[in-house]
Amino acid sequence: MPVNVILPMLGETMDEATIVQWLAEIGQPVKKGEPLFQVETDKAILDVDSPADGVLTSIVQGKGSKVAVLTVVGTIASPAEDFAEPPGTSPAPASAANAAPAVLEAAVPRSVASPRARKLARDQGLDLTTLHGSGPGGRIVAQDVEAALSSRDAARPRVSVTPLARKVAAEAGVELGGIAGSGTGGRIVRADVPSGRPVQDSDRKEATPPEPAETVIPMSGVRRIIAERMSASSNATARVSLTTEADATELVRLRTLLKDRLSAGLGLDISYTDILVAVVARALRDHPYMNARLVGEEIRWLSQVNVGVAVDTERGLLVPVIRNADAMGITRAARTLRELVERARGGKSTPDDLTGGTFTITNLGVYEVDAFTPIINLPECAILGVGRLKDKPVVHQGQICIRTMIALSLTFDHRLVDGAPAARFLQRIKTLLEEPLVLLT
Repeated sequence: MPVNVILPMLGETMDEATIVQWLAEIGQPVKKGEPLFQVETDKAILDVDSPADGVLTSIVQGKGSKVAVLTVVGTIASPAEDFAEPPGTSPAPASAANAAPAVLEAAVPRSVASPRARKLARDQGLDLTTLHGSGPGGRIVAQDVEAALSSRDAARPRVSVTPLARKVAAEAGVELGGIAGSGTGGRIVRADVPSGRPVQDSDRKEATPPEPAETVIPMSGVRRIIAERMSASSNATARVSLTTEADATELVRLRTLLKDRLSAGLGLDISYTDILVAVVARALRDHPYMNARLVGEEIRWLSQVNVGVAVDTERGLLVPVIRNADAMGITRAARTLRELVERARGGKSTPDDLTGGTFTITNLGVYEVDAFTPIINLPECAILGVGRLKDKPVVHQGQICIRTMIALSLTFDHRLVDGAPAARFLQRIKTLLEEPLVLLT
């Protein structure tokens, strides 16, 4: 009996996904537990494994299809099962031009060659009776046909020809294989091709096609989701940004201490962002009104402190979420963040990795950005922007000295929080950064 391939629910919040690509073709053998196709959710590309051993017999939902979870997207038959070609793959009636390949193909029983192999051989005029199959039970699969085509093409003599000569020959209907070239190394040039028309001035200059005036990038996938959510945030919230500067000298000292101690013993390189997660989680626990969201006409203070960290990936900006960050120490938060970032940058994030955040940190200090005003990641109440660490002369304990400073920008939704409470929250973050040893107590 054929086994249905369904789109599973890959996360608690997932209800649909888009087929990115199939990793096997119809007629190819597949193995249970190995990736069979890829799907794209709101912010992640995920592999879906084959549910059984066998041969992929049909693809019901192809590349680009948006599919609801638990929908059948294909079928798999056992390797020994003789299956019919899926709808849409049957060949058209043979014409006089392709009658011979069709007859040669018909000489091979259906159980001996996969539908994909048959179609490929038919299109290329290849005799299947000359092939030996590498599939289960000696079955001819697409790879066998492709290998035979490669060998056939390699055996054909290569014709060296200039682009202009090739163009003139194509316009005149002249077969290049029968022309002896007079160019260097026997290369066919324009003068060797009988075109039946005089040479035009435009033929004398083999111009390269002009470069396109612009590059068009479809607004799809992660880019589309970012555009929709940032526009919604900008239009729906009453955004206010507060900025301050914190003395990060002790933060640098703590990070150096933790890095030295933990790198040697645990192989863990603590970053400033790891410490920032702990700082923000502590501040949110102390000021729960910032750990909130607007639901209808209600402001809801959330019991879980789930800190998201904006991560730059090849696919765009992703925000992995560290759940219950206020219950973690710096070391545990660092380990969790490493795993989340690794999956995000490898395109392996699950929907649960990227949902459920209650507050977001975005750190652009590594790009030498001093300060900026980030956009709130809805439905959260606020977001913290972090600039670079910078040594500068400041007044410290009544004296001018060089201290390491860091700029902080808090953007919050004034519908949920007023300016003074938001300022107290930012002040708490500043205090924790200036006295980070409090985090170890």
